[in-house]
Amino acid sequence: MSRVPIRVRLAALVALAMMLVLAGAGLFVYLRLADGLDDTIDDGLEARAAAVAASGRAEAGSAGDAEDGFAQLLAADGRVLERTGGGAAAALTREERADVAAGDDVEAEREIEGVDGTTRVLAVARGSEVVVVGQSLDDRDETLAGLAGSFAIGGPLAVLVVSLLGYALAATGLRPVEAMRARAAGVSLERDSEPLPLPAARDEVRRLGETLNAMLDRMRRSYERERRFVADASHELRTPIAVIKTELEGALLRRPEDPDVREALIAAVDECDHLAQLAEDLLVVARAGDGALPVRPMTLRAEALLESVRLRFAARASEHGRAIRVDAAPRLELRADEQRLGQALGNLVDNALRHGQGAITLRARAAAGAVELEVADEGPGFEGDFAARAFERFTRGDAARTRGGAGLGLAIVRAIAEAHGGSAELAGAAAVRIRIPSQGDPSSRPYVASMPTQGGST
Repeated sequence: MSRVPIRVRLAALVALAMMLVLAGAGLFVYLRLADGLDDTIDDGLEARAAAVAASGRAEAGSAGDAEDGFAQLLAADGRVLERTGGGAAAALTREERADVAAGDDVEAEREIEGVDGTTRVLAVARGSEVVVVGQSLDDRDETLAGLAGSFAIGGPLAVLVVSLLGYALAATGLRPVEAMRARAAGVSLERDSEPLPLPAARDEVRRLGETLNAMLDRMRRSYERERRFVADASHELRTPIAVIKTELEGALLRRPEDPDVREALIAAVDECDHLAQLAEDLLVVARAGDGALPVRPMTLRAEALLESVRLRFAARASEHGRAIRVDAAPRLELRADEQRLGQALGNLVDNALRHGQGAITLRARAAAGAVELEVADEGPGFEGDFAARAFERFTRGDAARTRGGAGLGLAIVRAIAEAHGGSAELAGAAAVRIRIPSQGDPSSRPYVASMPTQGGST
């Protein structure tokens, strides 16, 4: 029953209540009418019996057609002295005549020859004689049957009409709730939106809407505080991280003789790169949370863009014995924000260095109405369960949990791709593809960043 819509449940309850009311009302009317008809018949029988007793003539008890009733005047031994209507046989048994002789009136219902249907019989004493009158119950039974038939036909129709009215009333009553639901479907914590509509009546539905609006306000304020904190923290982290990395690289240039020291410095530089990338990613998350990730498109050569990314990570790759290759057509161009797209590609190369194996290939090729940029390595690729949610924020594979990583890389890649009007997707076991439309200026279109709240890269 819990799966049935509330409108249907309300309509069913109204229909059930109507059925109970109609059944009770029908039974009451039926019984009252039957009692009234019985009283009328009894009064008529008493009047006819009195008339026969007063006149001593059965004809005095005549009541229309012979099929509707009869009257008899019986001797003490049961012989029919006079009669009108009905059969020639006495209408009373010996025991009933004895009861009448003892001074008791006798009432009974039985079949009487010559009278239609069941007959109600009344017998009273007249000296040593017995007066017996009877009335057919056919008219009474037909009236009651007609009443029952009317209820049998009209009742279901009334229940159907009331059910439809109940459904319509339930729909009308739930209309404010549906309006709040429709508005709530478009509510976002990342941008201003109208509050839930409130009905004019100050009832439970309005109080529910007021409570939900207050809750949404609290959530927006909390989300805004969190977003500002992330933006401020990521902005403040970039400078000290850059200083630390510069000092570490300077120490590496002095070529320390101790191999352990050199290895420690290389690891520290790697972590600085990771922290710098994390700070950039957090800043993108904060800006995407504002609902507008700014992009400044310009015409770029795909080969030059990939080469700049390769050079940025070449030293790091060499330290780990890895190679980075570029595979792009010399004259392939695209319109994109160089800094943002470089950040997205950098995230992919960083992932490949941390979690992939073998050489890393940066590809660019023209596709139908777009330019596709791809980063691939020779490793086993994404885990099966992780692949389905790879682009969600703060989602990491099992291997990534032991190697560090915030789970934001691929989410940032998708946000930047969508800011350009494009998309990002897995292109194989160990490859990610960014698709950038080759026509149109993405800066002319408003962007609402697609940043899921439960995921990220490895």
